[in-house]
Amino acid sequence: MGGERGEAGCCAPDRGAEGDARPVEGRTRRLASTDGMVRLGAEAFRFGSDDRLAYPADGEGPVRRVEVSPFWIDACAVSTADFAAFVDATGHVTEAEAFGWSFVFAGVLPDDFPPTQAVAQAPWWRSVEGADWRRPEGPHSSLEDRGDHPVVHVSWHDVQAYCAWAGKRLPTEAEWELAARGGLEGRVFPWGDELEPGGDHRMNVWQGAFPGENTRADGFYGTCPVDAFAPNGYGLHNATGNVWEWTSDWFHPTFRARERARDPQGPSNGTHKVQKGGSYICHASYCRRYRVAARQGNTPDSSTGNLGFRCARNA
Repeated sequence: MGGERGEAGCCAPDRGAEGDARPVEGRTRRLASTDGMVRLGAEAFRFGSDDRLAYPADGEGPVRRVEVSPFWIDACAVSTADFAAFVDATGHVTEAEAFGWSFVFAGVLPDDFPPTQAVAQAPWWRSVEGADWRRPEGPHSSLEDRGDHPVVHVSWHDVQAYCAWAGKRLPTEAEWELAARGGLEGRVFPWGDELEPGGDHRMNVWQGAFPGENTRADGFYGTCPVDAFAPNGYGLHNATGNVWEWTSDWFHPTFRARERARDPQGPSNGTHKVQKGGSYICHASYCRRYRVAARQGNTPDSSTGNLGFRCARNA
């Protein structure tokens, strides 16, 4: 497999250089449907952030006004039940299954879990043999009572196979951010600028002192159901927090200023794909990437226990 395990990323480590594994092509195509999707009309918005507390290497800025053509986007992230239907229909083998391991947050492993290799820059990430979408924490785990949770441990390549089967596609970064904002111009979160307005929890992120203590004040430890929190102004659930979401764009930290103003799609090639939204282990003490403008890149073959996706399609 490619490279050393966990060459980058405190929020979601990558596998390093791409390995030899590739997903199996789907054999049965599902008829495209807009059930469970939200239609957005053509709209211009302020894309990105000039937040002084953002991470320069992520390339959130400069803020630019861009226009996005009409499109459909899933109201919720793809669930484990959704992904199981795809696998049952196609026989798809995910890259995590082909590699034989994936990255799992140490905090969700039982105390007596056998020793595992940690990521040097982020020791809370462990490479766990046998971890995949069916067994999110390794061989001892299952999807019991998690049919409505987001599927995780899926690579960008796996997601492409799912989209082809479903007759959909991944959203561009601009489409994703427009939808996640829910009609609020330039706000930090899908509901406004306060993390917990009036003490109300609006998303699934780390509560307490990371990584040793999670008070579960928001009600969850690990992933939560895809519709666990109230939707934003456009009807999207969990656009921030819970799991990172793949987009179609290649990642580059300085390309944004050169993007076209209508339907921007990022650079034409690269080594990492853009992920958006943050996850259940984001915490202000080390990672403020649970904001709508935040972004990070990861290699297309990477998979982790906090990485999922939602689909889009042309209107």
